[in-house]
Amino acid sequence: MNNDSSWRALAESLYREFEALPAGARIPTHRQLVARFGASATTVSRALTSLNRQGLIESRPGAGSFRCAARPSLPHVDTGWQDAALGITPGTGVDLIPLRHHDASALGATLSSPGTDVVDLNGGYLHPDLQPLDLLSKALGKVGRRTEAWERPEAAGLPELRDWLATEIGGGLARHDVLITSGGQAALSLTMHAIAGPGDPVIVETPTYPGILAAAQGAGLRVVPVPMDHEGIQPGHLERALVQTGARLVVVQPTFQNPTGATQGEERQRELVDLAIRHGAFLVEDDFARYLTHTDAAPLARPLIEKDSAGVVVHIRSLTKPTSPNLRIAGVAGRGPVMARLRAAHMVDTMFVPAVLQHTALDVLAGPSWPRAVRVLSAALTQRRAATVEAIRQNLPMGTFTHQPRGGYHLWIQIPPGTSDRDLALRALQLGVSVTPGSNYSSTGGATDRLRISYVAAPSAADAAAGVRRLGLAIAERG
Repeated sequence: MNNDSSWRALAESLYREFEALPAGARIPTHRQLVARFGASATTVSRALTSLNRQGLIESRPGAGSFRCAARPSLPHVDTGWQDAALGITPGTGVDLIPLRHHDASALGATLSSPGTDVVDLNGGYLHPDLQPLDLLSKALGKVGRRTEAWERPEAAGLPELRDWLATEIGGGLARHDVLITSGGQAALSLTMHAIAGPGDPVIVETPTYPGILAAAQGAGLRVVPVPMDHEGIQPGHLERALVQTGARLVVVQPTFQNPTGATQGEERQRELVDLAIRHGAFLVEDDFARYLTHTDAAPLARPLIEKDSAGVVVHIRSLTKPTSPNLRIAGVAGRGPVMARLRAAHMVDTMFVPAVLQHTALDVLAGPSWPRAVRVLSAALTQRRAATVEAIRQNLPMGTFTHQPRGGYHLWIQIPPGTSDRDLALRALQLGVSVTPGSNYSSTGGATDRLRISYVAAPSAADAAAGVRRLGLAIAERG
């Protein structure tokens, strides 16, 4: 072991060895471990420090290190009372307010980490090989040495970062029209519970991103699903839902929608904004995929907020998807009193986003390397999509999918009639590939005839294609 980064592997090996020792047994000295493993002194020190923190060993000054005595087991704790205590009683009367419901099962599925022998066609974040890690690392290292990175930032966010986002989003926005949040999911949750109250209806696309459904349930909102076509939510159905429910909140993903990949054109966008203005409803624009355009994509329509003359659009611009799951930075933009409401709710929930993270994001975005990083990612996504589509054509039944989005990171595919999406996903996992059942994107959770395939979490385009072949075997078995 000659690489200092191997300390974790060494710690795991030593844990297994020392765990078998009796309490009080002396463990080898630091020098003995260096000689035995051929590791650097730093590597051994970090491994031993980790075991010490875990309570496996203890250091006695002047005597050495020893196996700790086994910790006494905790007495059984009866937590059955918590079910009743955590239940929220909405009150009495005819019109009961729906319970706030924190169900993260579908959302959490997108964060699950399959085993090393499983091809991940489920995850929604870039594989490390696709992330601009050099750019992020250099920015964080540079920022970390600045004293202002450790000062308390303004609650609304760094002024310079808000300036950048205001210019990037467009629509004549200014600094005071932008709020910095801890990623797109936090922005969705904040927007829903700040604008609407428990029991209020919220209109969503169907199918839709599980994080939107989870945020709505967490805010106690009543989800009203509205059908989509190849350009997203359908205006006619949306207008009927607005009239029938009196909803004052609509949430859409206008660009490479998750999971369908649908993208709104200019005319559709104008129709939606006009409807929102006519009915006095806020239109939340979750623009999560703006920087995930492929090289063969047609020019995208500008954001909905550019077509808004009445302050109905609340725009969410996430920076996490094109960078790293750890750069949890998003901007929420809007005009008028709604921003005061959002800023107040954000302060109550979070107070502020850490300055060091905001400075890192700003250093990346405002630097000369950011446009190149976006182009590199665009080319890689195009290659992965092409390889995945070709594998689908060769290994899955005809008619599996009809839409090939020129952006985003996923494909929405159809499975054979009479096949359970969840059963198929489970069988696919047994064969070594993780995919997402379409029912995760349904507001009712009911079975669908769809699966979502993501091609960015696998190590390479070849791995994504191999995963599709395994999925083909799972489908063939059920045929």
